[in-house]
Amino acid sequence: MNLEITHAQFGVRPPVSKPIPEFLIEVTEGGIREMISKHYDSIRVSEIAHIFPKDEKEFEQAKVNSADFFIQICGGPAYFNKNRGAPQMIGRHAPFRIDAKARETWLELYKPLLEELKESGVTERSLMSFWGYLNIFSIWMVNTQS
Repeated sequence: MNLEITHAQFGVRPPVSKPIPEFLIEVTEGGIREMISKHYDSIRVSEIAHIFPKDEKEFEQAKVNSADFFIQICGGPAYFNKNRGAPQMIGRHAPFRIDAKARETWLELYKPLLEELKESGVTERSLMSFWGYLNIFSIWMVNTQS
């Protein structure tokens, strides 16, 4: 599986495609929540930990919010909209200094999780559609020049 990271040009927001519906079907809502939880746990001990909540309750709520967002983006129920309002992700991330390196670290931490899903039987087609979304949409979150 080729999980290549696209170069982020500061200030450029390339067109992004949502993951194919099969991703949610194959991974399930519970699987997405587990993947997001593992991703956040790996972030907590990474060089980008400072961008995420320090408080345990806030950190756990961030996991829920993120999982709600990804379930919704993948074609599931609109949990994020119901609980937090319209995503407006650029604005929500504006208070945090996110440069290209932070984005790359965030993406790198997804790679072993997607490999794990592949080993559990999720198709490469579904995984690559999710990766394609992560890879391109994460460029939109870069708000600080390196």
